[in-house]
Amino acid sequence: MTPRPDVMQWRQELVDACRFGEEARAGVLVTQLGARKAKPLLEEMLTHPDALVRQAAAFGLGVLGGAASARRLEQQLAIEEARGDTDGESVVEAIIQALGHITESGARTTLVRRLARLVTRKPDPGDVSELAHALWRRRHPDLIPSVRHNLERLGPPASRPLHGLLMLLEKSPEELRQWALDPSIPVVHKTGVLTVLEEELPESLVSALPSFISVAHSLSGAAARQQGEASYYCDRLLILLLLHEERVLPALPSESRAELRDLARTLVAATALNCSLRAASLLKFVGQPEDADIIEAHRPTEPVLAKVFDDASRALRNHASSGERGTP
Repeated sequence: MTPRPDVMQWRQELVDACRFGEEARAGVLVTQLGARKAKPLLEEMLTHPDALVRQAAAFGLGVLGGAASARRLEQQLAIEEARGDTDGESVVEAIIQALGHITESGARTTLVRRLARLVTRKPDPGDVSELAHALWRRRHPDLIPSVRHNLERLGPPASRPLHGLLMLLEKSPEELRQWALDPSIPVVHKTGVLTVLEEELPESLVSALPSFISVAHSLSGAAARQQGEASYYCDRLLILLLLHEERVLPALPSESRAELRDLARTLVAATALNCSLRAASLLKFVGQPEDADIIEAHRPTEPVLAKVFDDASRALRNHASSGERGTP
């Protein structure tokens, strides 16, 4: 039977919203329709041959939540894994993300089972990272034994996000602050923590960020020269801070803001353009008016990228003209 025109329109709007990363719009489409009407439509969409439709269905069931949605997504996860093709892998990713937003314990159990299956082969680091992010959303002390067990079976680089997840599960905010400052801890492990926190940064862990900022400050010279782990660590820290700029940056102590300013001034001249772009964006929030000069000195010629530098420079010069000051 051909779906009604209104149903087909709703389905297409949901698919388009998910396809273009418009999660807020996709969530509104599901909630406005209501669970009673949306659930059977979404379950039917899971059987569609088009992977984009199945991805949208997984997202929708994640929005609805509940034990029934978690069970249906677990069933579909097995089906998509068995496909062994690119389409199946794309739907697996959508299912993992959806399970990460379902609060019932069954969703957490499904994620742990997926991790156990994944580590039996040489997994792609991106697949492990997706699972670590989803498990962090469903964090619970009960996860620690299974995460530790599966971590022992993984080698680098796939183990990085899982090690970060384990540290976040095991350590209190104070313990995490001390752990980050410990020079005997490899930088790669500290980077793993930052990548997991990109998924969700609880208020209780904001107080640990100054330690991670101090580590980045000490690595800034090597990072500017694009030296291995130092560069990657600083880049992930900038990503995390910019993701939560409005909540985190104003709450930082003055010492941390000063370290961030020094770090960003150094990284504006970094060899890696992505790192340089993020440093310019960060200076807009923690810099001084005179930092506009260094931003302009390293402005790229490509128009889209140059706009990031122009916006940052303009914001700092506007602070100067209005009499505002940034970090002392």
